Amino acid sequence: MRAKVENDGFAIVDGVVPHNELSILLQKLNEASLRRSRAGVRHLMSKNDVAELARDARLLNIATEILGKEAIPFRATLFDKNSDSNWLVVWHQDTALPLRSRKEIPGWGPWSVKDGVTYAHAPTHALEQIVALRLHFDDSTDGNGPLRVLPGTHRLGVLSDDEVTQLSAEQAAVDCLASQGAVLAMRPLLIHSSSKVQNDHPRRVLHVEYSSSISMGDGLELAVA
Repeated sequence: MRAKVENDGFAIVDGVVPHNELSILLQKLNEASLRRSRAGVRHLMSKNDVAELARDARLLNIATEILGKEAIPFRATLFDKNSDSNWLVVWHQDTALPLRSRKEIPGWGPWSVKDGVTYAHAPTHALEQIVALRLHFDDSTDGNGPLRVLPGTHRLGVLSDDEVTQLSAEQAAVDCLASQGAVLAMRPLLIHSSSKVQNDHPRRVLHVEYSSSISMGDGLELAVA
């Protein structure tokens, strides 16, 4: 799996978490007083059930194998795409990281604050320390807006919007179809997108990010979000 992620930027591991555990976690999240956006809920590491799952050996072992060293979960986001809350995600890279404090360091920025958490767009060397694990609460199919990726583009570093657009026009995309309970591991610099849901089947994904270190260098440290 580590070789595939290094080469393609992503890999899918089937059957990681059983249906009954997913149902219990979804119920707890639905019952909690969470600040929801159109896309779902950000900053879920503060929820004990999510933090425990992020540190569960089944996920932690996948992240550790890919990073090749310690894997520290620092951010969790629930994406909830359905026929009532539906959106299109254009081709992009994930380059913004939550940080404990702001420091004007070359290569970092622009800066922003989201729900009280400080963020900055990060340079390539920082993003290469990170892997995201996307746990599927539902089957991801052709009809419910699956993640689409451009394999190998994570090796190109941080790209401009124009470069991302050009690559998306030149390179064939891959739809990441995954079954309920599967985990899709991906590097944040992998160019990806998703379409709208075309049917009545939701696509709910818990997106947990891991880093090999909380320290990003130059006195910057990741915030747990």
